[in-house]
Amino acid sequence: MKNTDETLDLEFTPIVDAIESHLIGKRHAITLTLASYFAGGHVLLEDIPGVGKTTLAKQFCSVLGLDFGRIQFTSDMLPSDILGVSYYSQKEGGFILKKGPIFTQFLLADEINRAMPKTQSALLEAMEESNITIDGSSRPLPEPFFVIGTQNPHEEVGTFPLPHSQLDRFICSFGIGYPDKASERSILQGVTSKPLKKEKLLSHEKIIELRQRAKDIQLSDAMLDYIQEVIAFTREGGRFEYGLSTRGALALTAMVKSWAMLQGRTYAIADDLQAITGVVCAHRLKFTEGRTTALRIENEIFTQINSDT
Repeated sequence: MKNTDETLDLEFTPIVDAIESHLIGKRHAITLTLASYFAGGHVLLEDIPGVGKTTLAKQFCSVLGLDFGRIQFTSDMLPSDILGVSYYSQKEGGFILKKGPIFTQFLLADEINRAMPKTQSALLEAMEESNITIDGSSRPLPEPFFVIGTQNPHEEVGTFPLPHSQLDRFICSFGIGYPDKASERSILQGVTSKPLKKEKLLSHEKIIELRQRAKDIQLSDAMLDYIQEVIAFTREGGRFEYGLSTRGALALTAMVKSWAMLQGRTYAIADDLQAITGVVCAHRLKFTEGRTTALRIENEIFTQINSDT
């Protein structure tokens, strides 16, 4: 992943700083999560257990002042364990919905690929429309609704690969990885052993404002041409089994805008596209040969496109 968050705008620096105080050395992952949130998408974290995925989710939720819900996915879980269930109440004389844990502003879907595909699919409507349907009745979810899904590497025993339709609901995917040596030294010294602070830095109104501001970031004709070159390359370049879908193309555009906003600009530039293309495409594309990684996607796409211009 191209790391450009040294230019993070001062408006957003306190937010990233507050989260990083509990997840030392992972500033880029934090900034990507923030960009995904303001872009109106969801995040998929794929990494080994114990590198800070849950810490990132909890502290992110605390700093933004969001209602937090967590689901630990298991192989025997049913869709009703996520959505809730209707039951007949003699007292009320009718059916009442017992809401599931999905009714929250921020949902940590932990180890999502340990659940059966039928259970995973319970999130599809919610992630696309911020809405669920139970017994034929549509139920809105709290706004803004945001999901961080975590999954273990596919080679682990007892995991079920997420279907493409599910993966496409996540705006981007990345891992947190091991800390660098200096950061790990601080962790071993107990720098991050303090309890998570309740330090809300954004109001609900401000969050809505920032999401709208991200949508309003300007894309010049030249920038749109550049984005379309990337999209066309994924479909026609012969490197991938299939190219970006229309939903994937919209995700790419939304992340470009949100990333530009975090850098303090009202317009997007080429660096913004290069910074986020890998993480937007890593879970959507598959190389016809060899392993697919965000870094390899960036290198393949931009080496070819930039050499043609």
